[in-house]
Amino acid sequence: MALWIPAGVWHSARFDSDSLIAVEDFDAGLHALPYTEATVVNATAEQRRLLLARMRSSEVPEDDPAVFAALCSAHRDCLPLPQPTSRAASTVARELARTPADPRTATEWAEDLYTSSTSLRRAFRTETGLAFSEWRTRLRLNHSLELLGQGQLVSVVAARVGFVSANGYILAFRRHFGETPGAYTKRSTDPYAAVG
Repeated sequence: MALWIPAGVWHSARFDSDSLIAVEDFDAGLHALPYTEATVVNATAEQRRLLLARMRSSEVPEDDPAVFAALCSAHRDCLPLPQPTSRAASTVARELARTPADPRTATEWAEDLYTSSTSLRRAFRTETGLAFSEWRTRLRLNHSLELLGQGQLVSVVAARVGFVSANGYILAFRRHFGETPGAYTKRSTDPYAAVG
């Protein structure tokens, strides 16, 4: 995930102790950010690689228009996904972010982490405002945006992010985004798709 913060916007952020933070500054006079408030976006694997490469560089990164353009293409449609903070819940969240298709239930996660499923479910509800199942669904849908953007088939995307069936994925996608994955892909790739 990435966070765009327009110039002049007061903000604060809290990160887990094992988070890796990559900061890129851009001149507000040279670049027009498409957001007017702090906005969470779903960064792609390519964007993460770009940021890591710039972090590892021994040279001071320049305000590069090509880098700005590459980072601006993140998914602004991603669903809000607050991160849990307690040890067990944040461990589950981290692992699911790495492998969204992991089929383990909250009960199975709790057993693996030597805690109770009630405590784990309560942590998700209290710390994120979402039930564990809803949190995981949102994570999977957010991951699916990147795969759809790569042109992968809906059935393949559904399986890769952990939905049991393509129909289940389509229903969840429509419930959260207001359109089917196919319609979303067409609208995202065809600037004239919405023109009637």
